[in-house]
Amino acid sequence: MSSAMQATLTQGSVGKTLREMAAPMVIGLLAMMSFNAVDTFFVGQLGEDALAAMSFTFPVVMVYTSLAIGLGAGTSSCVARAIGSGDQETAKRLLTDVLTIAFLLSVIFGFLGWWFMEPIFYALGASEKLIPLIREYMDIWFLGVPMVIMPMAAMAGLRAMGLSKLQGVLMGVSALANGLLDPLLIFGLWGFPRLELAGAAWASFIVRVGVLLAVAHILIVRLQVLASPFVAMQKLVASWREVFHVALPAMGTNVIIPLASAIVVAMVASYGEAAVAGLGVALRVEPIVLICFYALSAVMGPFFGQNLSASAIDRVREAQRVAMRFCLGMGLAVAVLLAVGGEWLAGLFSDSPEVIAVAKDYLLLVPISYGCYGMVMYINAAFNGIGKPMPGLVISSLRVLGLYLPLAWVAMEFWGLTGLFVATAATNIVVGLLGYFWLRRHVDEIAESQCPG
Repeated sequence: MSSAMQATLTQGSVGKTLREMAAPMVIGLLAMMSFNAVDTFFVGQLGEDALAAMSFTFPVVMVYTSLAIGLGAGTSSCVARAIGSGDQETAKRLLTDVLTIAFLLSVIFGFLGWWFMEPIFYALGASEKLIPLIREYMDIWFLGVPMVIMPMAAMAGLRAMGLSKLQGVLMGVSALANGLLDPLLIFGLWGFPRLELAGAAWASFIVRVGVLLAVAHILIVRLQVLASPFVAMQKLVASWREVFHVALPAMGTNVIIPLASAIVVAMVASYGEAAVAGLGVALRVEPIVLICFYALSAVMGPFFGQNLSASAIDRVREAQRVAMRFCLGMGLAVAVLLAVGGEWLAGLFSDSPEVIAVAKDYLLLVPISYGCYGMVMYINAAFNGIGKPMPGLVISSLRVLGLYLPLAWVAMEFWGLTGLFVATAATNIVVGLLGYFWLRRHVDEIAESQCPG
């Protein structure tokens, strides 16, 4: 049996375990999310049109990334619960079979995105002069969709085993490589061809191929945790059914957010391309400052999955308390930092006063709610981790469809872009508090069912 398939998350101090898992994820995610920030920085040197074109790609890229995250959530949940219950063979089977479906889905989704590219971006509000620039980037990006989805599913398996450090290293090295390749291919330095927007896409494509090969080596050769991919169709479908029980709602949960972003981009487009570019800058900065919350949510799913499968209710309750205190404290610190330095950060991406003004306002108002938004992230991950994905889908649907978009539409009618940013903050606060009490109640119900006396 593989030593990697041991239930290590059910032992030791809860706070220490979460810190040791999350710390390398912070570094890895910070590096990985710098893909977009670094791309935006260099593309911004090509001019406002190029920056606006890349800003239009953001919601589409996030939809595909969200599909990959959802599939990863299903993988992490099922594999972690199998490990927590001591069933290593099932864990191997699930991890192997999910990589098969990841490849098939990524090829299909990549082709569909490429085929319908122009209608998609026209619907988002892109002008005719920006479409050639958008196509220059997205033609290559859609080709690399398998290199986006498959590594995310594979690395979710690493997290389920408690091996987040390996994932952090892979992500850090890949981001460094992307940062080195970007200027070479965008500007044609050191004898490389000047590819401009296409260069940013090719840099990411090359790096992601390397990540896929590296994670395959780790799973197959180093850890030996994959089973044979050739299995009876009945077993394959059974694995897919179990994974997609969590993955499909998780995909819905994650896709809702970028779809809402796409609608918002279309709304903001009426204020001009400088407003879209400014929003794009803020949306590139935001994932970086939220990095600790993403790291926490990445490890909470497997932690909850292993511990509830092992009936360690007290550890689950303590994890929720630790996570809530962390989110509120870190959220306050980030809000203060961005209130002071938001304008400076925006100036790193553009020298346009209009672009900087929009990004500055966003980074002043929305971060007030980041603590509660962090709670939404880890709560959804925790529900996925215990194999109960529907509450997370309901929370995200309520956040986006029930509150955010209606409130944003009304607020923009009265206060323009400022109203949009205030609506974002208010929504995060309300939904974060609701989600916290929902998860606590659900854990209490599980505890009562395990100890009916």
